Amino acid sequence: MNKLTDFWTRLTGTLDHSGAWLALLPIRLLMAWEFGSAGFKKLHGQNWFAKVQDNFLFPFNVLPVELSWFLATWAEILGGFALAIGLFTRFWAFSLIIVSIVAISGVHWPEQWSSLAELWQGYVITNKGHGNFRVPLLFIAMLWPLVFLGGGKLSIDHLLVKQLKN
Repeated sequence: MNKLTDFWTRLTGTLDHSGAWLALLPIRLLMAWEFGSAGFKKLHGQNWFAKVQDNFLFPFNVLPVELSWFLATWAEILGGFALAIGLFTRFWAFSLIIVSIVAISGVHWPEQWSSLAELWQGYVITNKGHGNFRVPLLFIAMLWPLVFLGGGKLSIDHLLVKQLKN
């Protein structure tokens, strides 16, 4: 039993040490890809926000459509790049959560629902109505640890903090 306990202690110690370096990296890279791709599609596409701006949360529903498009585009591009390298990770993760919440309210929330069961039908990946808020909600869940934990040790943030302490 003692050997098993020693093995488990060594294993979890190694995982804990490695996790400080690697655990948040796949989340950062995946979110960087997803938001960066969305931002570049907006950059090279046409502004369709006028069709959904009334559904945006305040204050985004009163901003000029061009400004909302500009802000969303560049938050996704710059935020995606920053997450990839781990620069100001907490700020960008929080900013992209805001972008995701506005996207849910403006595009992905069901137009009508009368019960929680009916609302929950929107937790899908489809273009056939009922909302379709699953992906942005998953993005929020993935960005959440980055807000609280930062980018991890394999990030520019970690290097900056290390330099500032010296």
